[in-house]
Amino acid sequence: MGWELYFVLATAAVALLYAAFLSRKIVAVDPGNDAMQSIAIAIQEGATSFLKREYTILSIFVVVVASALLILIDLDITGKFGDIQLARLQSTPAYTIAYIFGAFCSALTGYIGMSIAVRANVRTAAEAKKGLNRALNVAFSSGTVMGMAVVGISLIGIVTLYGTYRSVPVLAAFAFGASSIALFARVGGGIFTKAADVGADLVGKVEAGIPEDDPRNPATIADNVGDNVGDVAGMGADLFESYSGSIIAAMSLVIVATVAWPAGERPDYRILGYYPLLIMGIGVISSIIGTFLVRTKEDANMGTLLWALRKGIFGSGIFVVIATWILTSQLGLDMNLVWVVITGLVAGNIIGLATEYYTAYEYKPTQNLAKQAEAGAGPLIIGGLSLGMLSTIIPVLTLCIAIAITFNLAGLYGIALAAVGMLSTLGITLASDAYGPVADNAGGIAEQAGLPAEVRERTDALDSLGNTTAATGKGFAIGSAVLTSLALMATYTQTSGIKSVDLLDYKVLIGLLIGSLMPFVFSALTMGAVGKAAMEMVDEVRRQFKEMPGIMNGTEKPDSNRAVDIATQSALREMVIPGILAITTPVIVGVVLNAEALGGMLIGSIGSGALLALMMANSGGAWDNAKKFIESGSGGGKGSDAHKASVVGDTVGDPFKDTSGPSINILLKLMAIVAVVFGPLFL
Repeated sequence: MGWELYFVLATAAVALLYAAFLSRKIVAVDPGNDAMQSIAIAIQEGATSFLKREYTILSIFVVVVASALLILIDLDITGKFGDIQLARLQSTPAYTIAYIFGAFCSALTGYIGMSIAVRANVRTAAEAKKGLNRALNVAFSSGTVMGMAVVGISLIGIVTLYGTYRSVPVLAAFAFGASSIALFARVGGGIFTKAADVGADLVGKVEAGIPEDDPRNPATIADNVGDNVGDVAGMGADLFESYSGSIIAAMSLVIVATVAWPAGERPDYRILGYYPLLIMGIGVISSIIGTFLVRTKEDANMGTLLWALRKGIFGSGIFVVIATWILTSQLGLDMNLVWVVITGLVAGNIIGLATEYYTAYEYKPTQNLAKQAEAGAGPLIIGGLSLGMLSTIIPVLTLCIAIAITFNLAGLYGIALAAVGMLSTLGITLASDAYGPVADNAGGIAEQAGLPAEVRERTDALDSLGNTTAATGKGFAIGSAVLTSLALMATYTQTSGIKSVDLLDYKVLIGLLIGSLMPFVFSALTMGAVGKAAMEMVDEVRRQFKEMPGIMNGTEKPDSNRAVDIATQSALREMVIPGILAITTPVIVGVVLNAEALGGMLIGSIGSGALLALMMANSGGAWDNAKKFIESGSGGGKGSDAHKASVVGDTVGDPFKDTSGPSINILLKLMAIVAVVFGPLFL
């Protein structure tokens, strides 16, 4: 291996060592009193049990797909990467090995994130008794462990595979494995967490009139478990796939984007291929530096907390730009590539800030939405849908401008490289996202353990910030998904041997319509799955309140294990069909119609999927924060009619923002990577 790969391996090792250091630091923190620890153990056991059962099912799926890849025909990609011939990899088992390795790494990142989150939640609650900054430090450190694990394992996986096989097409199989697990993990975890959340809110807060996370609610523990299996483990697998996919798409386009290079002779294949990896290596170090900038004051408000995280994220971005400028100059590459990376970073931050404006309750859109709750649930739902649709304007126009700029600077390779730039600081942007569920769990533990009111106030402040940063993170993920999917589509045209996609061809039009339909069908299935699972949870909570009247006066304990089991069974049952549909549909379209029709399908899915994902994520975030704005005292506060309406809105928004919306960006990339891997079948 050249120095470039050794450098990337070194940065990946630093990321994992930093994650290990933070993990030891978190575990060393006082976990609180016996009551707090008892609740935390119940959450930990529920989350571990769910992941064990989910991964058992997914292992069967991985074996089936890996067996199918053993008979995949050899890819025939023309070109050289330095002195390495890329045409025809004769050892087809390499694809199977890469697929299994990608699936394993994706599952591993989710497990690592969940493992530290279920230990950090109780410690965050314990530190919240001492101060806001101490609680933020533990929760954010937990998110940083997840972020560093994702980037470190991804870079090690890609470099190991490429160093072994010297084949970019084999990396596509790695991305296929990562995408497969990510989709199931996101959907399964999302169904679990939202079924529990909806059941706990509708019966507990609306019908029984008890506080959120009240220990008398049988669904409370299931809700806390769901935060970890959906918003942590599922998100970790999701962003591992996004991060890996963006690198692999850019490396693939080194081969296929010859005609799209705008001016002059192309630089050396080898340097161009390694360039995305080097950018990500720089991003790892920059993210670690950025984490040291995240600090806040004890009397911090929401705005102060936001800027505490922004300092870290913006600081990391500045370090990436400076280091990329130096690296590009030293490698003798066109400095236009630096502007491509900057464009990706800027576009990601614009999308994030636009998302923040539409979802944070410091701003007018969510405040106006909270006011609509005073008129009832109906106007609130209408207002939230309208807000979500309007919120797509800035992100989509930003992506359009970014695509135009990067294509003119570096062709199709530039579009893929912009996605790399956008995700280069994932180590810290994911940390600011993943800490939210930990803060949410900390609030639940504080409520159930009967801690002082100021503890819950501090965890609620962190939780509200987590909702905003989670929405921002979803914006980053969706934006990068669009750019990466476009790059993978270009790679697909080479693997399938098609020159162009003619939109006047009726088969292509059919493919385009099917592709446009897919995000809606997929969302319908996942939303419906949450609805079914939530009905079972609501029925169970109602049954326990009816048959065990001592729950309300504290003489009987609710059966939390039964609620966890219901959520687990429902999630595992309902996640199968959406996942299989996403993988099989591109193959069916390619075989039944033709390669060009599949190209049309990918175009349609990117267009409709990006808009639907943005709308659902932002509507859901706004409904959630409108509820929190009312709970802070606006419009009558907790227990008012406006609050009850906002709870209804939040139950609609929960599967929007945490199940269906974030799953769509995986859907787009998964269908594109399936097309790349199976492209030769459609010749």
